[in-house]
Amino acid sequence: MCIDLFSIGGFTIHSYGLLIGIGFLVAILIGCKRAAIMNLSADHFSNIGIMALIVGFLGGKLLYMIVEFERLLQDPLSVVGSSGFVVYGGIISGVIGIFVYCKIKNISFLSYLDLLVPCLAINQGFGRLGCFMAGCCYGRVTSSHFGVVFPENSLAPSGVPLIPTQLISSGFDFLLGIFLMFMSKKVKRRGDVGALYFACYAVGRFLVEFLRDDERGAVGSLSTSQFISVFILIFSLVFFMVNKKLDLKPSYMEKEGAEDIKREEI
Repeated sequence: MCIDLFSIGGFTIHSYGLLIGIGFLVAILIGCKRAAIMNLSADHFSNIGIMALIVGFLGGKLLYMIVEFERLLQDPLSVVGSSGFVVYGGIISGVIGIFVYCKIKNISFLSYLDLLVPCLAINQGFGRLGCFMAGCCYGRVTSSHFGVVFPENSLAPSGVPLIPTQLISSGFDFLLGIFLMFMSKKVKRRGDVGALYFACYAVGRFLVEFLRDDERGAVGSLSTSQFISVFILIFSLVFFMVNKKLDLKPSYMEKEGAEDIKREEI
């Protein structure tokens, strides 16, 4: 557990940023390898991944600024210049960015969403390991043997055993990524893997939030992320119903050069 790993001159390598970078590279490698299996373009996937990273970062930062709006008004630099980030803001803005890219390139949004979400979950798993190293997103005080005591230079309270919510989230994200890759060969409709990701992540995030004790926004008795999770779960159920009506085959079931090119536009 260490925020700063090492410094070279005036340049410091932060554990959180490094793990995010590693996670992104792993996600891109997995996605490019799976693209061929799913009859999709690795080049398009790489472009989507880079675009989603940039747009997702901006969206996550924007939602953090909204959640911390009162503090933003009092001390803008403390919010804008901080490492604060809301994952749901990144996910939502990233998906919107992917949709726009696919429409511009006239390729299947649902197919590339199905390709992307397992990789996204893997990347999130690395990101949560970065949270653990930095001490952010920490859990409640516990007397359990599984409690983790963070050092004084950590973002988490030091000297007391805390529930390692970061590791719980990381483990969940990695398992979700593996599960989605498995399901991508089982589903019968294009877009179902994407919908499954939203549903599973919403439920998992909602439950983990009960164990967290870091300062974050709230809507009534729910944390901001729990509040958003409710709507994401509803969205995923609607997503499933729409997919059932469209009944489009997954990309791996379609032969390259199929005559029905129009289906690629959905």
